[in-house]
Amino acid sequence: MLLLHEETVKKQGYTLHLINTDKFKTNTIIWKMKAPLEKETVTYRALLPHVLQSSTRKHPTTAQLRTYLDHLYGATLQVDLSKKGDYHIITLTIEMANEVFLKDSSTLLQKAVQLLKEVLLEPNVSNGAFDPETVEKEKRTLKQRIKSVYDDKMRYATYRVTEEMCKDEPYSLFVHGELNQVDSITQSSLYEYYERALNEDELDLYIVGDIDKMEVESYCNELRFAQRSPQRSSASGEKYDIEVKEIIERQDLKQGKLNIGYRTNIRYGDQDYFSLQMMNGLFGGFPHSKLFINVREKANLAYYAASRIESHKGLLMVMSGIDDKNYEKAVNIIKEQMELMKNGNFSDQEIEQTKAVILNQFLESIDTARGLTEVLYHNVVAHTSITLDEWQDRISKTTKQEIVDAAQKIKMDTIYFLTGMKEGAKK
Repeated sequence: MLLLHEETVKKQGYTLHLINTDKFKTNTIIWKMKAPLEKETVTYRALLPHVLQSSTRKHPTTAQLRTYLDHLYGATLQVDLSKKGDYHIITLTIEMANEVFLKDSSTLLQKAVQLLKEVLLEPNVSNGAFDPETVEKEKRTLKQRIKSVYDDKMRYATYRVTEEMCKDEPYSLFVHGELNQVDSITQSSLYEYYERALNEDELDLYIVGDIDKMEVESYCNELRFAQRSPQRSSASGEKYDIEVKEIIERQDLKQGKLNIGYRTNIRYGDQDYFSLQMMNGLFGGFPHSKLFINVREKANLAYYAASRIESHKGLLMVMSGIDDKNYEKAVNIIKEQMELMKNGNFSDQEIEQTKAVILNQFLESIDTARGLTEVLYHNVVAHTSITLDEWQDRISKTTKQEIVDAAQKIKMDTIYFLTGMKEGAKK
């Protein structure tokens, strides 16, 4: 079954990705900027997209910019930050109505591309510095965003196990930057970083919807950047000889968070990546997985128990919520489930069930423009070219032995337990 087709066009300084489909009622523009994660720049990158989306030279206040979006039949403009492997990704998304459903709006997509150009190349800047009020407002918001991870203990535990596991690796950096760096960023230093990012980042523009290829290409001719050879991260995720670290952290909380990090030594684009996807599905990815059934249901040791993989760093993370007294039991039973996977202790029925769930999840992902773009963008990060049809095919054809072989490569790296205070200890 031929799924959606992606056409790529090399433009000046960036790659244009066109996905023509009439399955959505909206057209979506997604702009991605990729650079290696670095301690010196991570907070600048976390702040920059929020400043860019707040105002432009033509629309110098947030209210004016949002009013203009309303005039574009309620178009939306959003920004996001993510980590993929040792790369820091800035995403900017403009979503608008499909012109087919509107009267007298034949230039709506063109206006949205012009707005993207305005946000990226015509920011609210004077004398080599961003607007002071905008920068200070977004710095305050960024501080709140960084601090919020400490309030959500599930997120905090995930952050901390990653930080401990990948110590001295770029991937340990928090996607929203470092609190102690925010105040030192000035309007002019942020503008200097903005110029550097536009000149050095790997740039990709996705346009998804009911589009005419020739028309869209012509709209994008105005969007020009310096030619570049994007930087590649020199870090890797492979580790075979590992001394397992055990970290116990105490805070004033009732439910403990047990997170365990493994090195998979498999990344997106590797031959056995799809075997790893299947392995994770059987191990802890879904409600029928070993962790859910054996740790949560049968042993009744956890409030939740699941696992996920980081495709570009080669990590598998187990997340569970447990009572303090169940720590040893929970660690042991999680280890046992991993050994069962390595020994092939799972049935053909479980394999078929997992394939069905993964493929259904995949189809749900590509059923939105953003989800579709995220799946396709894996190819950019991994410097590979796996089509949507190949993705499905590779999952469908995965064998039991291939799943076992993938499991055999996985090594436990870090056990992290966020638990309550000892009795008698002061808060």
